[in-house]
This record gives sequence, structure tokens and C-alpha cells, in this order.
Amino acid sequence: MQRKRYAPGRTGSTARTAVVLALGLGLGAGLAGCSSGAPADDVKVDAKAGVASAAAPPGRYRTLFEPCGSVPQAVLKEMLPGAAALPDPERERTYRGTAAVTYDTDRRVGCSWRADTPETSHRLSLDIERVVSYDTAVSDDDRAQEVYVRKQLAAGIPLPPTAPPEPTGTPGGTTGPTGTATTPPAHKPTTAGDTAATAPTPTATASTAPASGGPTPSGAPASTGLESRVLEGLGQVAYLDDALGNAGANSRQRSVSVVFRTSNVIVTVSYRQETTGLSEAPDSTELQERARKVARLLADRLEE
Repeated sequence: MQRKRYAPGRTGSTARTAVVLALGLGLGAGLAGCSSGAPADDVKVDAKAGVASAAAPPGRYRTLFEPCGSVPQAVLKEMLPGAAALPDPERERTYRGTAAVTYDTDRRVGCSWRADTPETSHRLSLDIERVVSYDTAVSDDDRAQEVYVRKQLAAGIPLPPTAPPEPTGTPGGTTGPTGTATTPPAHKPTTAGDTAATAPTPTATASTAPASGGPTPSGAPASTGLESRVLEGLGQVAYLDDALGNAGANSRQRSVSVVFRTSNVIVTVSYRQETTGLSEAPDSTELQERARKVARLLADRLEE
């Protein structure tokens, strides 16, 4: 029987390792040869691959403050005059307020206060909503603005008109100091007999306007400055809604709401007064001033 020849260094795992390395080198050489022979024109690169569009920025606010403690007691005493006559325990409960039931206090919170007397009733309520956009292409602020606009239109308050773009040039016109083209008025030759025809048309001035409270030339009542309107200087955008109606057979109710938006947070301050019997209808001036006072406090709180 012939013995197998002994080969030093070819035993066991060493031999297997050599085989693996040889196969690996051969496979790598084959792959390198295939790739090196491919022309550059056959390689196509998708320019859009791996490029993700930038997500819209998040809103400024990630949480909300506790609403029932956001209105100082001194202000609540002014808003709820009927609470002063209540017994101490009941008055303290009134000033603490009642928190709204919400499922996520980082998304929406609210609080309400109420004080009644035989002749009148006052109610103050707050609603604070943090808007979050689930569309990566739409920012939280833009989504909050959409929600705010829907609220304003639902209140019957038109949006402020947007200024049209300035013209860059008008045939036959001249350019003013700001670069806006101005068109000179047309003139016809003036003679001695048509001086009146070329006189400028009078425009309405303060002296020709109707007196405050009187009817306008169209027959509509003159503006009192207390009607529902857009507000300036409160948040980024704001409006006030004032509505008077009948709460019952012998009662009158006025509701004033001030709504404003700051970044992705929308705040609604609702203040309502109801009178019964022979009491006069609630006064707009007083209710609007108080509601706007609370709104300014909350706007300052958001800026802290």
C-alpha cells in the first residue's frame, strides 16, 4: 500500500484557509475585470436619488401654559363683579376657575369662570390651542394661520385686502420717487367758457362727512368703532367679534370674543354678560375693554 506524501504547511485549517483566499482573490479579480471593461456611458446615476426635500420648520411653541392661573385675581374681580357678594369659600372657587377637559394638555387647554347675581351674569372663558402640522411640507405656523383664517371668516369678519403689486411702468406715464409709474391726467384745451368743466371734482373730507352716529349717504349706520373688526398690535394677527342677542324672553346677552395667533398658538378669549328684567343691555365698550385686557395678558405670557 502506497503512502500519501507528506506536504509541510498543508495540514488542516491552514490548507482550507489557503483555498478560501485563492477563491476570494480569483473572484475579486473576475469582478474587477468585468467592471473595468464597462464603458462609462453605461453607468446611469439618478440625480434625485438620496436627495430629500427640507422639512418645514416647526412652530415656536412645544407646550402650553396652565390657563386657570394665567389671569390674576385682581383682573378676575373686575371681570366678575358678582363674585364679590359670594361667601368666601364660593368666591375662592369662582376665582380658581374650572379647567376644560382635554386629552392632551400640550395641544389644547382652557379654563372658565362664572359669577351670577339676580340681575346679571358674567362668564369668562379661555381656549388655547397649539397647532401642529402633520404635513412635512407645511409649517406649524402656516397650518395655524389656516385655522385662524377659518375662525375669522366664520365670525363674518372679512380678511384685510392684500395690496396689489406696484406697476413697473405704464405707457405714457412717468416714474415717481419710489419707482411707481404715475399716469398724468388727460387735459383738453381750456377756453374762457369751460373753466367750470375743468375744475377738479370735490372729494369727501372730514367737514363733509356725516356726524358720528348719523346715517351715511348710502343709508347704512355710521361706524362706531365698536363693531366686529380686525385688531392691530395683538399677536401676529387678531380680530374681535361682538354680538348682541336675546338669551331668553326677558334677558339680553352680549358676547365678545378676542382671537389672536402667535406662531403656532391660537388664543380665544370669550367674555359674556347677560342681563335680565329691566336691566339695560350689556355695554360694548366695557366688555370689549375687559376682553382685550385679558388677551393682552395672555399675549405677554406667550412672549415670556
